[in-house]
Amino acid sequence: MAKSREPVESLILYHLFKWSVVSPMLHAYFRGRIYGAENVPQEGPLVIVSNHASFFDPPILSCCMRRPVAFMAKEELFQIPVLKQAIALYGAYPVSRGSADRSAIRAALQSLEKGWATGLFLEGTRTPDGRITDPKLGAALIAAKAKAPLLPVSLWGTQGIVEKGSAIPRPVPVTVRIGQVIDAPTSTNREELEALTRRCADIINGMHDLGR
Repeated sequence: MAKSREPVESLILYHLFKWSVVSPMLHAYFRGRIYGAENVPQEGPLVIVSNHASFFDPPILSCCMRRPVAFMAKEELFQIPVLKQAIALYGAYPVSRGSADRSAIRAALQSLEKGWATGLFLEGTRTPDGRITDPKLGAALIAAKAKAPLLPVSLWGTQGIVEKGSAIPRPVPVTVRIGQVIDAPTSTNREELEALTRRCADIINGMHDLGR
């Protein structure tokens, strides 16, 4: 039976990192605006789907959810002492680059069983303008297997945070819009998953089009 909330030690680390680093940077440096925070279920399994344009997206998205969100991280990061313990406590789970999709799905399901909300980027990779053009079915499949609702989220402005050739983040304005919860798929039928994935993409792109 799935837990309703994530481990206590993860909550402690989450809040320390959120309030000391991520939240001040989001609100002060990026002048972050957050719409729809009241739409986030605070308990139970949840699959959060979003667009993706920056390495800053995972902590920004997690910060806005009012609950920790687990993201997949490349396996190599779990081979670095201290860092591997920190990101594991913060909910990250390892996925091998080039491995079969089923490995990532299994890791996401295990995370949901531990009480985490799980974050997935619908396109599977970063896009230069932050819009979703080629959504993948993985998030809908995970939601179907876990019987978890989906929550569409739009991240606007993050593509401008890092300029090519510069390691210093730019103080660009960032806006996060959180949509309404969508019920879990009733089956793993491909047609249903495709329809739900397209619905999520359309909602996220529509929120993204609202801009600042």
